[in-house]
Amino acid sequence: MARVPYLRREDADESLKPLYDRLETERKVPTANIFLALTNAPTQLDAFLTYANSLRAADLSPRLRELAILTVGYATRSAYEVAHHQSHGLKAGLTEEQLAAVADFESSDLFDETEKAVMRLAEESTVRVDVSEETWRAAADHLTDKQMVELSLSIAWYNSGVRIMGLLGIDLEDNYPDPFANS
Repeated sequence: MARVPYLRREDADESLKPLYDRLETERKVPTANIFLALTNAPTQLDAFLTYANSLRAADLSPRLRELAILTVGYATRSAYEVAHHQSHGLKAGLTEEQLAAVADFESSDLFDETEKAVMRLAEESTVRVDVSEETWRAAADHLTDKQMVELSLSIAWYNSGVRIMGLLGIDLEDNYPDPFANS
C-alpha cells in the first residue's frame, strides 16, 4: 500500500495541469502509480521525467537498456519494475521467450555474448554495487565508452527507481500481472 497519496489530475491543484499534460504526453495512459505518487513533489517529478527521457535518447540500444533494466528488476525482486518494463522490452525487440528467461539469463541460450555481459553488469552492480574488472571488461569489449557510461547511468537510475518504489510502497496496477506471483 502506498505511503503517500496518488495525486490524480482531478485531485490536484490547477497549477499542476502542465505536469499532468506532460505525463499524459510522455508516458502511458492511464498514468502509472509511480508518477501519481511523485506528483507530491512536482519539481522533482519534472526533473525525474527529463532525466529518464535523456536515458531513452542515448546511443545505447533500447534492447540492451531494457535487458539491463529487467535484470535490475529481477535482482531486486521489483514486481513493479519488471511488469512495467516487459512491454518496453517487447518494443525493443525482445521476444516473450527472452522476457521469461531474463531471471535465469546465465543458463539461457536465448541471449548473445553482449546481452549476457550487459545483464551480468546490471546484476553485479545491483547486488554488489562495485563491479569486478572482469565484469566491466566483458561489457566494455562490445560497447563504446559513451555507451558504457549510458549503460552505467541506466543501471544506476533504475536501481534508484526500484528503491523509490520500495520506499513509497508503490502498488502494481491491476492491469499488470505480478511476475513474482508464482514464485
